[in-house]
Amino acid sequence: MAATGNRRKRGGGRAGAATRRGSAAIEQSPWRLPVNIDRPTEPLDEDGIAAIHDGAMRILEEIGIAFLNPEAIEILRKSGGCYIDGEIVRMGRDFVMEKIALAPSQFDITPRNPDRKITVGGKHLLFGNVSSPPNYWDMALGKKVPGTREMCQNLLKLTQYFNCIHFAGGYPVEPVDVHASVRHLDVLYDKLTITDKVMHAYSLGKERVEDVMEMVRIAGGLSHEEFDEKPRMYTNINSTSPLKHDFPMIDGWMRLARRGQALVVTPFTLAGAMAPVTMSGAVAQSLAEALCAVVLAQVINPGCPCVIGTFTSNVDMKSGAPAFGTPEYMRATQMTGQMARFYNLPLRSSGVCAANVPDGQAMWETSNSLWASVQSGTNMVYHAAGWLEGGLIASPEKFIMDCEFIQQIQRYMEPATFATTPDDIALDAIKSVGNDGHFFGIQHTQERYTTAFYQPFLSDWKNYEGWEVAGGIWTPERAHNLFLQILDEFEEPPMDDAIREELADFVARRKSEGGAPTDF
Repeated sequence: MAATGNRRKRGGGRAGAATRRGSAAIEQSPWRLPVNIDRPTEPLDEDGIAAIHDGAMRILEEIGIAFLNPEAIEILRKSGGCYIDGEIVRMGRDFVMEKIALAPSQFDITPRNPDRKITVGGKHLLFGNVSSPPNYWDMALGKKVPGTREMCQNLLKLTQYFNCIHFAGGYPVEPVDVHASVRHLDVLYDKLTITDKVMHAYSLGKERVEDVMEMVRIAGGLSHEEFDEKPRMYTNINSTSPLKHDFPMIDGWMRLARRGQALVVTPFTLAGAMAPVTMSGAVAQSLAEALCAVVLAQVINPGCPCVIGTFTSNVDMKSGAPAFGTPEYMRATQMTGQMARFYNLPLRSSGVCAANVPDGQAMWETSNSLWASVQSGTNMVYHAAGWLEGGLIASPEKFIMDCEFIQQIQRYMEPATFATTPDDIALDAIKSVGNDGHFFGIQHTQERYTTAFYQPFLSDWKNYEGWEVAGGIWTPERAHNLFLQILDEFEEPPMDDAIREELADFVARRKSEGGAPTDF
């Protein structure tokens, strides 16, 4: 595709900042799809797996899930494996296992730039941006404010800029200055022009889902048949815990299932509030809520790609507030990872925290949740960069701080960190230094020093005196300065002029038709 406009330098294109030098804000790791080479952490033994599976199946068999969508009820009624009582659907475990076995354990999603194709499943470990906070915080403002379209655009620029971010989730901040009836049109136009990574659609009514599928199709220069032949985008739905699926999310789920697009279902089960206070009970409930949606997708379109998500954490029993990055959150994520492998389905988890600003608490809670993603064998990590206040705030400083940590995880997975060839064992180098001397100046070191270790773009490794002389800048302020530099140098990825015009015309037409209905 031809690029549009004059381009000073390639800030957001396929190579991204990885190939830039000199005036670039940072030198970052290249675009790649990380592979998790570690054995997963598995707290459950065989009896534990069997107990949680039996718990999830008994929830589906004996208690049932409320589907607040009449069309879904009728589809499940005709499936031959469900028992319907009003809005309550019960499913036998043999039927459940038969249907979820139809979903692939691994699949690709191909966005408008095929070089940004991602593989979901197996040992792949993918990271996405923060999604859906209604509020925004940065150091220049110094306070929490409602999100705007400009703030959303700036966070989308970070989503495109950082090679360690593999997919563009929901709105990185809700632009509440744009009316809800047309918000999806404006934001998806921004997402599809500012980024060329995998897109997401909110399942919030047929208009939003159908509009987004059409916009993704147009942006990719695809026929309807080409769009339908393989996954080009995805949605994520949440159950309404406990034990319910609402009308609009299941409506969007079914629409994407019919067209073979990727589906992620993530129950939001907070132990002690929307789920049992015990973590295994919360995990069992979460699995029941997720698996019944996978069953529905497979009844509609056998083989449709599905991912089960975990968002099982706990509440602060003193205040009722959600807590994230806790020991319980980590264990729930690890247990759900074991169960995802038991069901042979890909897994989604999240990089989350309860902190209100990008401080120490924010980073240790996010670190805990991201390492839980690694340990659990997660395939898609939502909210990996930029999340604060339990998902109520998006922050560019936090986004950049998180990307530093994500890059370190990716480096940790590189074979160079654990290679054992003769050159890595380095006996000749050890012999040349012997019992007296150092390794700084020898040839073995000189040949490798530029690539031997992870090089941070944000961390400051100077001693205190050096840091003080350089201005004594704390990490969030360094991140803020980088944010401004990235915005200054950012360039949109190429898009054909005719496609951009067709996309703009579609947005204008749908706006003239009123967009999506609202009650205000």
